[in-house]
Amino acid sequence: MKTKPLALGLVAGLAIGAQALAETPQPPRAAPPAARAVPPGAPASFADIVQRVAPAVVAVETRRRAPVQPPVAFPGLPFDFFGLPSPEGQNPFQRGPVLPQRPQERTIEAAGSGFFISADGYLVTNNHVVEGATEITVTLPDKRELKATVVGRDEPTDIAVLKVEGRGFPFVNFSNAATPRVGDWVVAVGNPFGLGGTATAGIVSAYGREVGSTFVDYIQIDAAINRGNSGGPTFDASGRVIGVNTMIYSPTGGSVGIGFAIPAYIADDIVRRLIQDGRIERGYIGASIQNLNADMAEGLNLDRRDGALVTALTPGAPAARAGLEIGDVVTTVNGRSIENASQLTRQIAATRPGQNVTLGVIRNGQNRTVSVRTDTRPAEQALAGDRPGAASPNTRLGLTVRPLDEAARRQNGLEPEVRGVVIESVEAGSDAQARGLRAGDVITRANERAITAPADLAAAVEAVRAAGRNSILLFINRAGRSQAVPVRLTEPAAGGPVN
Repeated sequence: MKTKPLALGLVAGLAIGAQALAETPQPPRAAPPAARAVPPGAPASFADIVQRVAPAVVAVETRRRAPVQPPVAFPGLPFDFFGLPSPEGQNPFQRGPVLPQRPQERTIEAAGSGFFISADGYLVTNNHVVEGATEITVTLPDKRELKATVVGRDEPTDIAVLKVEGRGFPFVNFSNAATPRVGDWVVAVGNPFGLGGTATAGIVSAYGREVGSTFVDYIQIDAAINRGNSGGPTFDASGRVIGVNTMIYSPTGGSVGIGFAIPAYIADDIVRRLIQDGRIERGYIGASIQNLNADMAEGLNLDRRDGALVTALTPGAPAARAGLEIGDVVTTVNGRSIENASQLTRQIAATRPGQNVTLGVIRNGQNRTVSVRTDTRPAEQALAGDRPGAASPNTRLGLTVRPLDEAARRQNGLEPEVRGVVIESVEAGSDAQARGLRAGDVITRANERAITAPADLAAAVEAVRAAGRNSILLFINRAGRSQAVPVRLTEPAAGGPVN
């Protein structure tokens, strides 16, 4: 818009000096450069796409109850959460005797996004948007407010399905056939910061990002998504849903151009199963696995690094009953190649419980096949230990952590979007203790890795150690306030667990 006044001004000046210019011989004028052609796939405007799909995108507002927490500080750190000096071992906000008080609760209101997938009122959003909610309200683009109920939730993929009463709702469809290339345009529509009906555009930056879930290889996009965009759709240039926005990477809390969406093929499958059954059952064989590195491959006399190394077996579980052994390298599932441990976990989880799968393995340098009848995968909390919610020690950090369950979330007054593991205990004399970490703190990230389970933290620690570093940067959430804390790694005692 600013070019028009400038152009008019230039034309007026030329008109005023036209006679003088005519009296002065002028050199021949060069031909203007040819207009640059718009490359294929680059629309002049996204307006048509947004106009068509925006009516199906809604704001999802939730209410839940949480205990009131007093202000806290990190003893042993130079600054507390409020930026005030924190003397060693003291909390400047707690003076004098502490008297017992009756537990108090507060109502927490949060907002996310969602979108209709059918005319009869089924909606998709993120699990973390509605987890623990006592009341869910969906606000349509025409400002109508409708009460919603939860049809089903799947925490591992962070997908939830809601239902509102009514018919004739505008809806959009998942795209499972056409996959945009890296560099293709995408549009995100949602409810950032509660503003409602906001569209942003960018490109697909990458595929296959493993940043937050064992069962999701995320799409990375650079269309701006922020708080409140969680659960909203990402569209391709044809207006088809290619992903569900779920998280961002940001040192500031706002968009820096790195966002992540659950791919449509994963979301669509989870949504259909939640509508049909209300829950997700995944296959399970009871084997602990990890990626091969060069040293492991050399130790096993292998000339390849693809596959997943079996490091432990659950007694009595399907893998142990079928004859899989510690030290086996799984290379295929039903003839399909396996590149790493994540792929194997997803392939097994995608099977129906009770289904037979054929594993191709390398054992003692020889190729073998093992037929396993899958069982039902236990809850993620149960897999972290011997019982639901069991703690998992990490000797290199001097910490014992457990999954972040709803009870811990309420106890610490955490928002629904906070994900991580809860510190259950801190080893005396460890660097973690010296840095002020304590039971109840929630580890949300380790270096650049999102943490959602104790296994994620263990993998992050081992990645740092494998890189030859001896310090890891933990991002801690304490009572809803965040802080980055560097912690030095220690070597485990001889014969102790290696995590």
